[in-house]
Amino acid sequence: MTASDFDFLLPPERIAQHPVRPRDAARLLHVAPDGLHDRVVRDLPALLRAGDILVANDTRVIPAQLTARRGAARIGITLDRPLADGTWHALARNARRLHPGDVVHFDGAEDFTAEVRARDADGGVALAFNVRGDAFADALRRAGALALPPYIARPAGPTTEDARDYQTVFAAHEGAVAAPTAGLHFTPALLAELDRLGVARTTVTLHVGAGTFLPLRGEDISAHRLHAERGEIGAQAAAAINAAPGRIVAVGTTSLRLLESAATDDGDIHPFSGETDLFIRPGHHFRTADLLLTNFHLPRSTLFMLVCAFAGTDRMRAAYTHAIGAGYRFYSYGDATLLERA
Repeated sequence: MTASDFDFLLPPERIAQHPVRPRDAARLLHVAPDGLHDRVVRDLPALLRAGDILVANDTRVIPAQLTARRGAARIGITLDRPLADGTWHALARNARRLHPGDVVHFDGAEDFTAEVRARDADGGVALAFNVRGDAFADALRRAGALALPPYIARPAGPTTEDARDYQTVFAAHEGAVAAPTAGLHFTPALLAELDRLGVARTTVTLHVGAGTFLPLRGEDISAHRLHAERGEIGAQAAAAINAAPGRIVAVGTTSLRLLESAATDDGDIHPFSGETDLFIRPGHHFRTADLLLTNFHLPRSTLFMLVCAFAGTDRMRAAYTHAIGAGYRFYSYGDATLLERA
């Protein structure tokens, strides 16, 4: 398989620039064994049943876009993920201007600095910030901005509405650069209705990194390597998933990737804490989720490859053709699909 096998033509007007309100009013394309069904997200209780368990990603998006100065040089920096030694991996524009030992100063927060500890070939750097913990979070709030996806047009930068819209109702643990967008569709009212029906839910944490925005390079998808992302599945969450009598419903590709990273060959979920760079593409043997709730993804992207692996490439091509013709809204602020595993 090549990247071209996962290409399709998407009219620009299908790319959502703002979410619908309320969030659960978004359209939902149910991709089922008996065909395609046009629904809305608030129909989800009719599509699930008592005993099923929703597994959502509770990461919280941080203002990860920073502007740094080294002398007279200005450098755009997007935080990617925290590393085990306390430094942060980041993507840097004009990274060639940075060298190990350099100290950069960030606009917007006095005395907020970082030392460059290492630089890699693809524009990544390891940064050791001069503050940690609450002081680091406060400095980011003052100096940083949301790293919205490049297909969301904001000439003047993210708005105050984006700061609210780009967080899920599950958001609890800070660390993501990008939102786990399937979770954006849930509202307290929808969750209450699912609770009433006996649909269980739990959360896992995968801090979505800046690498989620990077395109595939070249045609050979087997040569592609995902940027690692930090994740955690607690013992309580693992036990709840393993004990669920019904189906496992992964809310988003991030939750699914983390579940697959933590599963044994027979499908049991073990507690997990660490990094995953699992690249799911057709041919992958799924051991966990039975259903996947996810948004519509970019052509030639690793996420479109993942949904093709989950529900079947022919079915997903037919689903996306239908969605484009029927006016569904694509990408982060767009509509959703509910996929049953092939």
